[in-house]
Amino acid sequence: MISLSLFSFGQNDFYTHPDWARNSSIYEVNIRQYTPQGTFKAFEASLPRLKEMGVDILWIMPIYPIGEKNRKGSLGSYYAVKDYQKVNPEFGTLDDFKELVAKAHSMGFKVILDWVANHSAPDNFLTVVHPRWYTHDSTGKIIPPVPDWTDVADFNYDQKGLWSYQIESMKFWIKNADVDGFRCDVAMMVPLEFWKEVRTQLDQTKKVFMLAEAEGPEFNRNGFDMTYGWELLNLMNKIAKGEKNTEDVVQYLKRTDSLYTKNDYHMYFTSNHDENSWNGSEYERMGDAVKCLDVLCFTLPGMPLIYSGQESAISNRLKFFDKDSVAWKDFPLQKFYQSLLALKKSNPALWNGTEGGDLQWLQTGNKGVLAFTRKKGSRQVVVILNLSNKPQSVQLNSPQQLEGKYKDLFTSTTTTLHGITNRNINSWDYTILVKE
Repeated sequence: MISLSLFSFGQNDFYTHPDWARNSSIYEVNIRQYTPQGTFKAFEASLPRLKEMGVDILWIMPIYPIGEKNRKGSLGSYYAVKDYQKVNPEFGTLDDFKELVAKAHSMGFKVILDWVANHSAPDNFLTVVHPRWYTHDSTGKIIPPVPDWTDVADFNYDQKGLWSYQIESMKFWIKNADVDGFRCDVAMMVPLEFWKEVRTQLDQTKKVFMLAEAEGPEFNRNGFDMTYGWELLNLMNKIAKGEKNTEDVVQYLKRTDSLYTKNDYHMYFTSNHDENSWNGSEYERMGDAVKCLDVLCFTLPGMPLIYSGQESAISNRLKFFDKDSVAWKDFPLQKFYQSLLALKKSNPALWNGTEGGDLQWLQTGNKGVLAFTRKKGSRQVVVILNLSNKPQSVQLNSPQQLEGKYKDLFTSTTTTLHGITNRNINSWDYTILVKE
């Protein structure tokens, strides 16, 4: 049994977050599906729109050549990497990617690359040159990390030569394309000691931002700025179905506070490439609750994620192994996300980690309605969410430190909070009040 004391360390003492991450939000870019062309140059045309929307960090899904051996579908998985230091020709050239990053940087974006450290394509040249770097069965055959992942080959991290190769390959993209960090695929399937070494070495090249596809404070202690908020996602899916309620959200935050430090970043989301393709779009899983739960993701202590197509409210599952372009329509949620991103960027109460304000729960007298405030200095935000499919009436009990005039983020109307405020809230409705 592992003692919880192992996870009760203070803030990490061997790395710090990049300064630019303090008030950032993140946007996942699926190059293959983003445009009909599926190229870096075609995606580049969307940068002005994403800048206007308020995006800070562009997380770009794997850009490397995809293996042909055991390939799934017509185009294969982005995560079946054939060469870690080359570009998938379907997306363009290395120069095209460098130009994309340079253009993004000139507009104020940061760019992180999806990194696949746990496995490669079965026809990656490393399987021939360094077969000891892979896991073998009793017959000597290289095997996948999970039986169903037949299109990839499992790395053996007992081999320190593999460590050096992976780190040098990550440095390749920093030195040659000036990327700002990495999102690390299935980070929990790779030794923590490796990730700590990665962070130590990469920071000597450039101060990077590291996102682990993993959940647990041990990853924040070993090289990562941010981990996944899967537990909250699962909770939100159940809230949308009426299986969980506001009390479960409160308990989740209490557990999080007990295990993590305030400066550990959590990524919160209603969708990403895995959720969309394998578990269903946010509309399949959450129905009418989507926007309300997005507001929750943007206002809790954490960094919100938007996945390609969410600003156009796409409701279909994007194919994972084949071409399936996003149907952009007329961007019906662009302004919705723009308002949330602008507030996140400008209001220190919602900033990340220790730069942001503490969360205080507010009494509503109704288990269907969640209300809380976050405050940093003179800046204060109040959030009221009806996490149910029925209209609710609440009495918001405003403590003295909450009193004052507020502007509604979405309606621009002015509200005064004083004593007990009575409110009627429609099903899955949401309100964000910003202190003037």
